[in-house]
Amino acid sequence: MTTTTQPEPTNEQRRVIYQARRGLKELDFYIDLYVKELYLTADPAEQESFAQMLTHEDPDLLDYFTNQNRPDDESIWALVNKIKTWRHTKDI
Repeated sequence: MTTTTQPEPTNEQRRVIYQARRGLKELDFYIDLYVKELYLTADPAEQESFAQMLTHEDPDLLDYFTNQNRPDDESIWALVNKIKTWRHTKDI
């Protein structure tokens, strides 16, 4: 397994990373690994979309990740789909 060095998070990034801890196994499946592997190297627009996504309640996030509903914000919806696609191809 290769390990990539992540940049040192800023205080704002640390706050977002802390907020990413959801405690719901189904959400952690997607969010935890994204935070560990992609968040710190994502472009600023994606990091902002991720922070905005985390302002949604857990039941809503679960609905987004299970295609039961979608957020009004297209950038959040695009990020949810990116994370889902990335996470499912990671297990192959």
